[in-house]
Amino acid sequence: MRLLVGLGNPGPKYALTRHNIGFGAIDRLAGWLDTAVNRPFLRSLVGQGVYAGKKIILAKPQTYMNLSGDAVALLLNWYKLTPAELTVIYDDLDLPPGRLRIRDHGSAGGHRGLASIIDRLGTGDFVRVRIGIGRPPVPGPEVADWVLSRPVPGDEEKIAQVLETLPGVLKEMIEFGVVSAMNKFNGNKTV
Repeated sequence: MRLLVGLGNPGPKYALTRHNIGFGAIDRLAGWLDTAVNRPFLRSLVGQGVYAGKKIILAKPQTYMNLSGDAVALLLNWYKLTPAELTVIYDDLDLPPGRLRIRDHGSAGGHRGLASIIDRLGTGDFVRVRIGIGRPPVPGPEVADWVLSRPVPGDEEKIAQVLETLPGVLKEMIEFGVVSAMNKFNGNKTV
């Protein structure tokens, strides 16, 4: 079993913003697994699918970004999973749109949702899939305004192309492991 969590903020106000790319990723994977992520459960919306005989739990925390760890800790506990069985998908300012990076451990890197998860789990030893949103132009909007706004059309297309690669990323991780997925997908431009 594997738990895949996409980070974002609940509600229509945030639906298409850069900060909600994790939710978009979960929706894309749900479509691929032919399931819906709409069941309220343990402060999240959840759904289940199966790939290669392995159960995949998909989740979108409904706690708002800065408290994502509360929902993730509840889900791991309920399903009796370890952090090593967790994959978190989220937006990353330090990657340009159209880039994806997979890591098997690390720090929060300034991302408050990830910091909340690390704080609640007491470890950063879980898989994370970072999807680039780029930094705001200088001069330009503040970072908080940038992440809570919708990507411009060119960036939106690049992000959509990254989301299309996620079923392949998940397949690679399940069939060959996270290191193989890192070797195959890290550093590759999708556009």
